Amino acid sequence: MTADFVKEVMTPGVVAVRPDASLVEAARLMRTQDVGDVVVADGQRIVGVLTDRDITVRAVAEGIDPLTVSAESVCSPEPVLVAPDDPVPAAAALMRAHAVRRLPVVEDGLPVGMVSLGDLAEARDPDAALAEISRAEPDGRDTL
Repeated sequence: MTADFVKEVMTPGVVAVRPDASLVEAARLMRTQDVGDVVVADGQRIVGVLTDRDITVRAVAEGIDPLTVSAESVCSPEPVLVAPDDPVPAAAALMRAHAVRRLPVVEDGLPVGMVSLGDLAEARDPDAALAEISRAEPDGRDTL
């Protein structure tokens, strides 16, 4: 079964932090919620997406203290957004065009979910390796 629309493959719900949240606060939230990204939101407005990789590459690798730097200063600003009723191929094209792996899903101006490259892979071919990896429960031993 293939999915036609983003709402059929997205992960509902959004984990969010305030723009002034520290990277430590964001990382702890990611750990608690078992996610690799959070939306950076100022009230209802999405100002960016912060990933675990952003924290590592843009802060820790640069020697920046993750206790003192804000999520907003490290996140990818002005993220590309999709709607639940957008076609899956359109979301894939946006990811390709903007070289991103995750897109916030917004309905009536409010974040309602996230769609990832893995979600799209699973929608296209549930038996593909990326789809299987995306479905697997993390074991806490991820390595590079």
